[in-house]
Amino acid sequence: MSIASVQAFFAEHASDLEVLENSASTATVREAADALGVTDGQIAKTLSLRVGDRVVLLVTRGDARLDNRKYKDQFGTKAKMLPASEVLEITGHPVGGVCPFGLARPLEVYCDVSLRAFEEVFPAAGAPNAAVRIGTERLAEVTRAKWVDVTQ
Repeated sequence: MSIASVQAFFAEHASDLEVLENSASTATVREAADALGVTDGQIAKTLSLRVGDRVVLLVTRGDARLDNRKYKDQFGTKAKMLPASEVLEITGHPVGGVCPFGLARPLEVYCDVSLRAFEEVFPAAGAPNAAVRIGTERLAEVTRAKWVDVTQ
């Protein structure tokens, strides 16, 4: 179901993109990089975060770590990950497959400037064994993401 929602999103917003399904897991940055033959940094990890009473998605390069001060300056609060038990219901994607495409409900999407080190990145695509190859700027464009600087 989740891959199907990503494919439906691509059919409507970016028909040239296709989901890359793997026999190996791509649920973690390391597994995804190994399966796709790229560096950890090229994996675009999507973090589900609670900011006050709303949930936002933050897409960063795979080897980036949040900078607590920058995050608080940007969002006005300490970073708080969404509990795993709520991820599927809120995003429509399981843990390990969370991405900013084909969401169960509209969520604000932010892309960290760390992604701009790469022309192309590989975010998940709705399942722990699926990804998509996409240009970094295009990722922000098709998801209507705002650029932020919140990583070290």
